[in-house]
Amino acid sequence: MKPCAQCQQQNQEDAKFCHQCGNTLIAEPEAPIAAPVASVTQADEQLWRQFIGPYADHYLRHFRKFGLGGEPKFALTWNWPAFLYISFLWFLYRKMYVYALVYALGPMISTYLTGDITVGLIWSIMAGATANYVYYWHCRERIRAIKEGSWTDPAKRDETLKEAGGVQPYLIYVGIALYVLFVLSMIKMVQDGPPDGDHSPEKPAKPVSASNV
Repeated sequence: MKPCAQCQQQNQEDAKFCHQCGNTLIAEPEAPIAAPVASVTQADEQLWRQFIGPYADHYLRHFRKFGLGGEPKFALTWNWPAFLYISFLWFLYRKMYVYALVYALGPMISTYLTGDITVGLIWSIMAGATANYVYYWHCRERIRAIKEGSWTDPAKRDETLKEAGGVQPYLIYVGIALYVLFVLSMIKMVQDGPPDGDHSPEKPAKPVSASNV
């Protein structure tokens, strides 16, 4: 027996209408329960953490400003390692090879065309201001491609994330070595002083006239 929701009259299990008030007894099919949004976001965030590797929490804080899991939007942030470190090495460290090439050739070409060595500082400022956003797009596109290619195989997905993401730690030591060479070169230049050719030539002695003999 099943009761009527309107008058509480008991009816047969196969009855479609209440025999007392005529109310419909057929229950409407329940809508499928959607997966919680939080769990999907948490799963995606775990993929981002795996791909980023070291300092994932730091970068995810910036990425949320750009719309992590939603529509991308630009927000001004600052990346100190990309600014203070040699910029193209930082991009290599994070496996962004195209940007590493741009920041390796860009300062050299700009210095050659302008003849001003301080133009490299402008490139460093550009790297500091845009590195987080560029890295966000790099992670977003690579993770999307990995999900499409190996989402059904968790082991393959994790292996691909490790290979495509993470960092190249040896580049830290390369950067330190370059900084040490630069400092040693500057010290040597200061110790040696200006080259001899920069000294103005001495004036020749004034000839003695015959009348003074």
